Amino acid sequence: MKETDMLTMRGIHKEFPGVKALSNVDFTLRKGEIHALMGENGAGKSTLIKVLTGVYPLDRGDIRVEGIEGAVINHSPEEAQKNGISTVYQEVNLCPNISVAENISLARQPLTKWGAVKWKKMNKTAEAALEAVGLKIDVTKTLGDYSVAIQQMVAIARAVDVQCKVLILDEPTSSLDDQEVKKLFEVMKSLKNQGVSIIFVTHFLEQVYEVCDAITVLRNGELVGRYDVAELPRVQLVAKMLGHEYDDLAQIRSQGGESLSGESRETILDARELTKAGSIRPFDLEIGKGEVIGLTGLLGSGRSELARLLFCADKPDRGELSFKGEAVRAHNPIDSLKRGMAFLPEDRKEEGIIGDLSVRENLIIALQARTGMFKLLPLSKQNELADKFIKILSIKTASAETPVSQLSGGNQQKVILGRWLITDPDFLILDEPTRGIDVGTKAEIQKLIVQLAREGMTIMFISSEIEEMLRTVDRLCVLCDRKKVGELKNENITQHNVMAAIAGGNQ
Repeated sequence: MKETDMLTMRGIHKEFPGVKALSNVDFTLRKGEIHALMGENGAGKSTLIKVLTGVYPLDRGDIRVEGIEGAVINHSPEEAQKNGISTVYQEVNLCPNISVAENISLARQPLTKWGAVKWKKMNKTAEAALEAVGLKIDVTKTLGDYSVAIQQMVAIARAVDVQCKVLILDEPTSSLDDQEVKKLFEVMKSLKNQGVSIIFVTHFLEQVYEVCDAITVLRNGELVGRYDVAELPRVQLVAKMLGHEYDDLAQIRSQGGESLSGESRETILDARELTKAGSIRPFDLEIGKGEVIGLTGLLGSGRSELARLLFCADKPDRGELSFKGEAVRAHNPIDSLKRGMAFLPEDRKEEGIIGDLSVRENLIIALQARTGMFKLLPLSKQNELADKFIKILSIKTASAETPVSQLSGGNQQKVILGRWLITDPDFLILDEPTRGIDVGTKAEIQKLIVQLAREGMTIMFISSEIEEMLRTVDRLCVLCDRKKVGELKNENITQHNVMAAIAGGNQ
């Protein structure tokens, strides 16, 4: 190792049955550096981190950490932590049912000689740890009482408190708003100045160029290269991640042909004065067959709540809803499924994948629910459908029987999408279908949305990224403070007009 290096990984190999996850990968992290680990879903990022932190055993390779003599092999995350390597995941892996102070001192509580916890000392230690990341909160309160952003800061404070040399942040910004991201970046820069080296895993390119010093790109389990941020333009970064030139997705809509005109569309869904107290204010919405309608707005604007009312996942307080010309009386998801609706929820971990089931079982479960649990789909039909949609969606999996939990995040998202496409719905609601996935998979999903609409499917597309809405939708509904504040069509769908509509809604 060079004197400037904090961590080196050389010739890292890791295989799973039927899959070579990492092949001869090198990685170098320098002291006091914020280093982005980039690549498409399935590129090997998570596997490299899990090998480093002892979640997966290393098949072959050499790992060195500054200040430790000889090669380092971590057999567990606890051992990695003792060797100065701590990880904060996208889903905070602390205990929400105990206090902030207890979380920070977990397994390290100060004890009296009789084994009782020294509560005052533990609370003071926690306050000092939080102060190091610029956070001042009541450490005696239950962690679950605080927002996800604060919980992440607590996780980072705990990592720093155990004297980590290397801090791994795995998709920490996916659930944060702009101000929370800004605060996190301030903390990252402060830790960098204190000599902590940070591995930053993210799919947001703009964040990489805002906070990182260097980038390592992986593709298909192999190293593409290590680059200084200042010397790698964004277009070149995307090209290296994808393995081919990338056109910034500008032509997605033009590749699909012309949209159906509004006049020629038959109405597929009609909502009048639909409302639910505490979720969404009264709104009207008419959606035509073969239309891609977008919902946009700031966090908390009511996008997901509106979608849940249309799918009947929530029951409205008042208002009318009709689907394909018939009034909707029964408000429950199974009836919506039988009518020809489908809903891909925002949180794929909690409401999407069933990790213990195989790819095949996850794919066919919605169709089975619509058919009825007493009319089981023949295994031959299940296999036929699974193989078909694994191919159509280019799902990277060793087989249809692989547990879905073993797939990368982007491939899990494709499985959930395939689950609903198998039901051949007339109306498909996609709530943040591209969040937290790589640009290549994002492009595939956006192109698929346009193609499905060309074939007559009606699609509601919810996204926080206005740019992908501009490329994909025919019409855009803008929400603010749980109410619909505007609609944009055709050439009027611009970032400026969206911001103006949101600003108008705030007045």
